[in-house]
Amino acid sequence: MTTIQKNQSILLAGASGVLGRHVARALTDAGHKVTGLGRGRDNGVRADLLDRDALLRAVDGYHFDTVIHAATALRKPPMRHRDMHPTNALRTDGTAHLVEAAQATGARRFVSESMVFGYGYGDHGDHWITEDDPFAPHGSSPELEAHIAAMRTKEHLTFAAPGLEGIALRFGLFYGPGGTDALLSLLRRRQLPLPGDHGRVLPWVELTDAARAMVAAVERGRPGQAYNVADRTPMGFRAHVLCVAEEFGLPKPMTVPRWLMRPMGYAHTVMSTTLRVSSAKAERELAWAPAYPDCRAGLTALRAAVG
Repeated sequence: MTTIQKNQSILLAGASGVLGRHVARALTDAGHKVTGLGRGRDNGVRADLLDRDALLRAVDGYHFDTVIHAATALRKPPMRHRDMHPTNALRTDGTAHLVEAAQATGARRFVSESMVFGYGYGDHGDHWITEDDPFAPHGSSPELEAHIAAMRTKEHLTFAAPGLEGIALRFGLFYGPGGTDALLSLLRRRQLPLPGDHGRVLPWVELTDAARAMVAAVERGRPGQAYNVADRTPMGFRAHVLCVAEEFGLPKPMTVPRWLMRPMGYAHTVMSTTLRVSSAKAERELAWAPAYPDCRAGLTALRAAVG
């Protein structure tokens, strides 16, 4: 297990996002000084990751020990493939620009938010995927290749950046404080028809658990390594939504045929995927473990927190 200094100065891209807010809080609680990077007024460094020249001007004169890329363009669950295009741009051009900014500020470490879908969409069967499995295989359609290529590029840029210790965290699907709100809203309005899971499962991770993993990667991650970060109980998408409905006393989603979801191409692809990932490497090397081993436990805690 690698340990580097505490009390770091950290630049956090995406600090105002759903994950970023939790990461900022967890890093601060761990004794680090966090500066947010983004377009909003609440950020200490205001810049757009897609504007290289403006970003480099914005960080001029700053020094950071670590730079974290947790920026996303998603403000609601993506339904169509085009909904992912802005985030794909942040994964490619945005990462390249942020790497330059990290080098310009003298950073030593660069930590990227990655995703388990980089292992490929589709049916992976009963196999528990580890970091030794191939990452970012060619997509089975032009749309899927665009998404996977963006994840492939983000990790390549993370690991290949000269002078930076690159680390990638491959997160499961997020839920929890700030992340489950969209589902609650749709359930209350009865606007979330879903097909059955039929044995399909996906990896999930509660947001505060994800944030703790980010802190662990900043402090103890091995350079050049990727880590899966998910709880220990894969769950189908519909099963997860049913847990949300039951925990919050909301109507269950209507069951619809899977073909009815095809016009919403990205959502249809995700709900048709079977994916199990092992987080044993993160637990072993980062001394991280999920406080919530399954979605039921995390949703119960969320319900208790909101009253």
